[in-house]
Amino acid sequence: MRLLTKINLVLCLVFAIGFATTGYVCNRLLQQNAKAEIMENARIMMEAAVAVRTYTATQIKPLLETQIKYSFLPQSVPAYSANSYFSQLQKKFPDYSYKEATLNPTNPINRATDWEADLVEEFRKSHDKKEIVGERDTPSGMSLYIARPMSVSSPACLSCHDTAEDAPRTMVERYGSANGFGWKLNDIVTAQIVSVPTQLALRRASDVFKTFMISLARSLVEAMKMLRT
Repeated sequence: MRLLTKINLVLCLVFAIGFATTGYVCNRLLQQNAKAEIMENARIMMEAAVAVRTYTATQIKPLLETQIKYSFLPQSVPAYSANSYFSQLQKKFPDYSYKEATLNPTNPINRATDWEADLVEEFRKSHDKKEIVGERDTPSGMSLYIARPMSVSSPACLSCHDTAEDAPRTMVERYGSANGFGWKLNDIVTAQIVSVPTQLALRRASDVFKTFMISLARSLVEAMKMLRT
């Protein structure tokens, strides 16, 4: 075998190893960045929900306390405001979701499904656990979710959720007396859940990876041609 042929084979091997290594590292970094982007979006949504709830509790509810004596207004409930906010968001981003999944809610729309109830129970078993992150398959693809526990942190909550007899009359007239009662102070009753689709961010990372690898392959081919001349 001629010396030049041997050198070319060695160069090809070096280029192949470098190409594969670069591809592996690049793909891994892009996937990690995509997942970090997904997590950041989920956390921003969670903090937005907290902000809406706080605004409702501190700015809206006090203004409606007198009115509630005559007609119950769901706009005074922080959970209702947060859900309404995200309902508007879903018109443009339908795969994003927010829910305050509750085991025994006043409003049936907040009732936890089986997998959401499992999250609530996990928080109830481990009171020191402040967050659960996971993925689940949905009809529109894989979705990442962040769940945080919500407990009965104030005696004021029990004015609506202790017994039906002590709850505001107008609230009972609207939702009935069968659900949303019997809560206890400091009990974890809800999992605050934000779900974000993973498909778009991962697809963008995959497209960037493909473009980079094609460009790198062309550059390597050109470099090998120059070495042979």
